[in-house]
Amino acid sequence: MVAEATTYHHAARGRGRVFALSLLALGIVYGDIGTSPLYALRECFHGAHAIAPTVANIYGVLSLIFWTLVTVVTVKYQLYVIRFDNRGEGGILALLGLIGTSLRRRGRLKLTLVILGVFGAALLYGDGMITPAISVLSAVEGLEVATPFFTPYVIPITIAILFLLFFVQRQGTARVGTVFGPVTLVWFSTLAVLGIRGILMHPSVILSLNPLHAVSFFVRNGSHGFLVLGAVFLVATGGEALYADLGHFGKKPIQIDWFCIVAPALMLQYLGQGALLIERPEAAVNPFYMLAPRWSLYPLVVLAACATIIASQAIISGAFSLTRQAIQLGYLPRMEIVHTSREEIGQIYIPTVNWALMVATIALVIGFKSSSNLAGAYGVAVSTTMVITTVLAYVVARDLRGWSRWAALLVSAAFLVADVAFLVANYFKIFAGGWFPLLVAAIVFVAMTTWRQGRDILTEKLREGSLSPEMFVQSLRLRTPIRVPGTAVFMHRNPAAVPSSLLHALKHFKSLHERVILLSIASEEVSHVAPAERYTLRELGEGIHSLEAHYGYMEDVDVPALLERAAERGIVVPPMETTYFLGRETLVSSGRRSGMMHWREKLFASMMRNAAGAARFFHLPPNRVVELGAQIEF
Repeated sequence: MVAEATTYHHAARGRGRVFALSLLALGIVYGDIGTSPLYALRECFHGAHAIAPTVANIYGVLSLIFWTLVTVVTVKYQLYVIRFDNRGEGGILALLGLIGTSLRRRGRLKLTLVILGVFGAALLYGDGMITPAISVLSAVEGLEVATPFFTPYVIPITIAILFLLFFVQRQGTARVGTVFGPVTLVWFSTLAVLGIRGILMHPSVILSLNPLHAVSFFVRNGSHGFLVLGAVFLVATGGEALYADLGHFGKKPIQIDWFCIVAPALMLQYLGQGALLIERPEAAVNPFYMLAPRWSLYPLVVLAACATIIASQAIISGAFSLTRQAIQLGYLPRMEIVHTSREEIGQIYIPTVNWALMVATIALVIGFKSSSNLAGAYGVAVSTTMVITTVLAYVVARDLRGWSRWAALLVSAAFLVADVAFLVANYFKIFAGGWFPLLVAAIVFVAMTTWRQGRDILTEKLREGSLSPEMFVQSLRLRTPIRVPGTAVFMHRNPAAVPSSLLHALKHFKSLHERVILLSIASEEVSHVAPAERYTLRELGEGIHSLEAHYGYMEDVDVPALLERAAERGIVVPPMETTYFLGRETLVSSGRRSGMMHWREKLFASMMRNAAGAARFFHLPPNRVVELGAQIEF
């Protein structure tokens, strides 16, 4: 009986944790896709490629919406892509990391896949700029439905909300994050209730779920019907977030939310809006708000604004997380990263990214003026990312999960049919604003690839003529310098070479600390590194030690904490007796070709000058750091 009671207690505690994670995930994971009803169906019948709101067309669009949610979000992401985690983490950079560890893909093919992955990651920044703009703007536009009085104030109110949203990012989401889940639960409940209210107006609208209505829609409308796919796709934007946030919540809570709450609420809402359009075609101007009773419009605007703020917060936090991953993987220079929570290491704030997103988002609101105009820019980045995700997932299924060629090819081809159809339909939006996320992605992509290539070339130049640690120790035995008390930690990139900062220090100071640690930090293409694999320590002799540390792309590098752990191997590093030596390279043009175009050399040099200091990035005590400069011909 005691054993049974204990088992029941653990099971109950496990269920309680899953419930808590599910409630938290509801706000973070599904905020974006959950606000799509504000504008998705409207764009089908009132957007740039609007179709006439006849009963047959309404049934066809609702059928397309239903099967989009089933094929793209449910089958592809919830059941297929979510399997390919990188030590528990998801997202396009997780797939990129898995491909990097694959043994079968080499040469040009691997390079092509890496380029695809980096471009897919760059596209997410464009999406991160558009999502807050279109979400908050579409929520505030509900005031126009209540009364025309608010029409001149929609854009100023939207800008004010966005400014406050970005301004409070430095405070972190630890305090307000606990209300995200409950508020989003109220939002989805409201979507479901309003949807049922609409369905009762025209119950036969449920028949639209038959896929034959989608087929007849294309037969009847031809190329015009195909263009409507660009608006239909808006119901799936945000679907990729459930994979990107896999590491925060795990598979089970994310799937529970989708199958039990999100998917039913969304479909009820779309069916309700469709039923309303059958009864009142003129409601196509804003079917979401016109579905609600007039007395509830103001409370609904407030609730919608809260839901869109939560969705925007999730996107902004995702941009911070993506940036940290890119820095750790060597695709972006170091930036200031502020931890906003002592308990949750994943809650971070990156000022550079925050203010860039704010300026771009507010500029989008001012430039496009309405959520309907912004819908033309929305979807292009997401549809492109989804195609890239399918391609990368195929490689992971084949190379790392042991799928047969035909099984992986068949599944990927089925998804690509839908992905490419949405991609082509969205690319007709390019001249209506779809160029913006592509331009942002191109700029970010150039910056990421320039930084990666430049760092590789710089590392190779530093390796030329370098001295191995063994040869350096041997030279010390032949000619022993003056040794001074204390510990010196020299940080460098290449564990096979003595850091130039050590050679410069010895040259200028004519002395050497009694204990010297050559510390190199390696970023692995996995999300987290197991504690047992964290570091390797070698004693080279003459008081010289080599310490190689390994970190995943989701981990922060804390050098003092690392040295405390090294005490397990017998090396005690007193904090107040330790000096950290860092090298700071200055690029000097040699006039010779470095392997990069001249303009990219200048861009790389500028990125190096503006990179955040290594001392703060590695959590070094500022009063124990010495930087030694070196000029490198590039």
